[in-house]
Amino acid sequence: MPKQGTEPMALTALKVKNAKPGRHVDGRGLCLLVKPSGARTWLLRMQRHGKRRDYGLGSALDVSLAEARDAAAALRRQVREGADPVAERRKARKVMPSFETAARDCYEALKEGWKNRRHANWISSLENHVFPMVGTRPVDQVDSAAVVEVLSPIWLTIPDTARRILQRIGAVLDFAHIKGWLADEVSLRSVRKGLPRQVDKGGHLEAMPYADVPALMQKLAAASPTTGRDALRFTIYNAVRSNETRFAVWTEFDLDKAIWTIPGERMKAGETHVVPLSAPAVALLRKRWKERTSDTGLVFSNDGKKPISDMTMTKLLRDDGIKGVTVHGFRSAFTDWSSERTRFPKEVADKALAHKLPNKVEAAYRRTDFFEKRRNLMARWAEYLDRKGKDAAATASEPIPLRAAA
Repeated sequence: MPKQGTEPMALTALKVKNAKPGRHVDGRGLCLLVKPSGARTWLLRMQRHGKRRDYGLGSALDVSLAEARDAAAALRRQVREGADPVAERRKARKVMPSFETAARDCYEALKEGWKNRRHANWISSLENHVFPMVGTRPVDQVDSAAVVEVLSPIWLTIPDTARRILQRIGAVLDFAHIKGWLADEVSLRSVRKGLPRQVDKGGHLEAMPYADVPALMQKLAAASPTTGRDALRFTIYNAVRSNETRFAVWTEFDLDKAIWTIPGERMKAGETHVVPLSAPAVALLRKRWKERTSDTGLVFSNDGKKPISDMTMTKLLRDDGIKGVTVHGFRSAFTDWSSERTRFPKEVADKALAHKLPNKVEAAYRRTDFFEKRRNLMARWAEYLDRKGKDAAATASEPIPLRAAA
């Protein structure tokens, strides 16, 4: 006789073996479902939060009656403790992508909505600084501690890039939550608490004195040629931003006319910028053209598809023992040289740098882009850069001939 208050366990091993098609109740919600095909499956019927649910316990060919009763008891215990066995099973079956896979999916999903194509370096910054450290980890295992680990090496050395990477990691984790890979949203607010305070330097970027730039250019030209060295020389020749060089493609250049047309979506001001190329800059491009892998791909790339890292040019300076100086700072060196060593008007140099006039009224009336004057200015800059180090230092106080300002 069964104990009072309990249901009799109706099934036996023999009954399980010989059961006809239909539902055969064992007790306390456990039953054997036999299909007309003869397939036998264990089911446990329970109520959770007022809703009746059936939980599969496996085939009777693989799970014995005793094992089915043990599994049913374990499931009842889980439900009493507040667990959701179905959700747990779904989670166990779900394939969790790596952080790199999630990041690339996020990039593909979002990039078409970006108006400014300068954000093409969004994924390259992760490739250079994040994927090598946590790219292979499941995305649900990239938490605040992991992000601190990623950012620590670059937080003070390249603070602007580090802050952008922090934002991009946050975007990837938000995307993972929306996709259902993360059960909860991940807050990265605590990350900055685990990193040293970044000192605000007032927005000024360290620049090399213009008198020292020719000697650097001589070193770069004399060293073994690399994509990074070519990119740095080209950036200095044209006084452009590093991203404008890194993402330059062959279709932007007319080498016969010595013109580089940078589309507005790649410019900080959002306006097309036409750069008059000096003879040395054209010669550098013709050399790279002979070694190209694509007629339409990236100019400063080893395969025409993947741009060089945003740290490649900076690393060349650091390897040469030049501390603190930034690639962007060579634009300041150009400005100082133009102001102190030439008679070109300031607005010509500003236009060469693609600076946007802060005065909207003045900008509306100034229609000229000073192209011919800029061509002359950039030719003089290239001549200055290509002087031998000692010659450049010796003539640092000599004015540029008046013809240069024509």
